[in-house]
Amino acid sequence: MMVPRTQDVRRVLGLLLHHPIVALLGARQVGKTTLARQVGLAYEGEVHFFDLEHPRDLARLTDPLLALERLSGLIVLDEVQLRPDLFPLLRVLADRPNLPARFLILGSASPQLVRGTSESLAGRVAFHDLCGFGPVDVGMDALDDLWIRGGFPRAFLAENSQTSADWRRDFIRTFLDRDIPQLGITIAPATLRRFWTMIAHVHGRIWNASELGRSFGVAHTTVAGYLDLLVGTYVVRRLSPWYENLGKRQVRSPKIFFTDSGLLHTLLNLDTREDVESHPVCGASWEGFAMDVVLRRLGARPDECFFWATHAGAELDLLVVRGGHRLGVEFKRSAAPRLTRSMHIARTDLRLDRLLVVHAGDVDYPLADGIDAMALAHVLSSLPRL
Repeated sequence: MMVPRTQDVRRVLGLLLHHPIVALLGARQVGKTTLARQVGLAYEGEVHFFDLEHPRDLARLTDPLLALERLSGLIVLDEVQLRPDLFPLLRVLADRPNLPARFLILGSASPQLVRGTSESLAGRVAFHDLCGFGPVDVGMDALDDLWIRGGFPRAFLAENSQTSADWRRDFIRTFLDRDIPQLGITIAPATLRRFWTMIAHVHGRIWNASELGRSFGVAHTTVAGYLDLLVGTYVVRRLSPWYENLGKRQVRSPKIFFTDSGLLHTLLNLDTREDVESHPVCGASWEGFAMDVVLRRLGARPDECFFWATHAGAELDLLVVRGGHRLGVEFKRSAAPRLTRSMHIARTDLRLDRLLVVHAGDVDYPLADGIDAMALAHVLSSLPRL
């Protein structure tokens, strides 16, 4: 079954109109190749696919200049991080007059991990980060399954919970044993798995490199490097703190979230909804999932997203800042969240235009002037994009 990802297709096609190269980035198995084929079907012109893991296509690229310079239309290069030597050539091809071809390059690591992208393609490449399925792809009626199984297509579409859990376990093993080494990173798979599992236990909490380093038996700089790796391969999200000169002591360390709730559950050996709901991570898991739903709906970039907390106890789960507009969001896994003193403090101190309390119930209602409760199930229909 192929789920059409209309919003992502539209976005990529729009970027191709204005940029000679578009990089489609995301975790392995998140659906980049399928999306590229959907883009190809909608593209007006010839489309040429190269899979850089396929021996046939690698043979075609033995002399990449000869193979690529004669092609016109759209050229798709899948798993481009395996051939960083192509980046200088893409710069040359992107600078040709009249631009006979545009390039869609697919990669499973961020630009910081793909050697040469930023340097060779600066000013020529636009980036589109692809996540797993979201509510806009599968519908709001599937929210519970999306939370428990996560958004990786094969995990979400599996015929039952056990098949989904088995796929996620296989993904984690392949990611650690094969994908990470292909990036030239030599961390032992068992070491990185143990660290990743430790991250699962602090999902949604403030990052403390020194504490984790002590628990792990290594320097805080080492665990910071491990975290950079997981963030750069799109399996962990780092939410930056927001701090201003408010006359208050504010938290200045980031919060850490899994980008996919299904992987979080699998690393904690939680296969079913019952397993998740009986585990202490349940509330943090739901809140991280709800945050992802809201961020997708808003279309917010990572550099626009923050959390806020003071050492006195006031906090805000999510602050989205775009231009002069400030939106605050709290996440509560309850059916009827109440107004709290912390919400009033955040609304005043951060000068929020609006504060939303996204909850697990099914009713929207006002809590105070500028503070509203909104059901997660209504986010797509009630929350306007920024």
